[in-house]
Amino acid sequence: MHALETVTLRISEIFFSLQGETSRVGLPTVFVRLTGCPLRCGYCDTAYAFTGGQHSSVAEILHQIASYQTRYVTVTGGEPLAQKNCLTLLTALCDADYSVSLETSGALDISQVDARVSKIMDIKTPGSGEAAKNHWANLDWLRSGDEIKFVLCDEADYQWARELILGKQLQRLCPILMSPVHGLLTPVMLAEWILRDQLPVRMQIQMHKLLWGEGPGH
Repeated sequence: MHALETVTLRISEIFFSLQGETSRVGLPTVFVRLTGCPLRCGYCDTAYAFTGGQHSSVAEILHQIASYQTRYVTVTGGEPLAQKNCLTLLTALCDADYSVSLETSGALDISQVDARVSKIMDIKTPGSGEAAKNHWANLDWLRSGDEIKFVLCDEADYQWARELILGKQLQRLCPILMSPVHGLLTPVMLAEWILRDQLPVRMQIQMHKLLWGEGPGH
């Protein structure tokens, strides 16, 4: 444990909530939000995590997580992999027998992430303004327990994602998630496009926003 007391990360917040997205939707989960992100997506809803926060050791983070009676932990941001010690945290969580998921933008290398972690990896669409930063080599490191996520601003984003999915047969790598940007694209419209094209994806909406609105901490 001594090593974990000396490895630190800058933490924006740690909170307990229901998972609002991914195949884990609805599960009581501890969220560890790390500070910092090299991307500036136009629809970002966690810009408060770009700066600030406070330093905590991995041991302190584990102690705080242990106060909640759940085995599900999500490490998110910001972009959590922007802090190199995120890798140590992920491994420590797995070693402590948590079921761990990582929410990452897809812009940074995921090859060193502990294989026990479920990687939830965005592929940034043109509407995000950050599609040029997609690190395509990450596709080689995705496994069946991971998930690819497309956050869609409009029909042009949908068509771009559809062509990418079908052209690269991404569903053979892992499950694919599609979600509408809250307030920009109506969920019904996205649902109709997916059904029309019989696209092999799972549609999701952000359940936590339906329950608690736009504020931080959920």
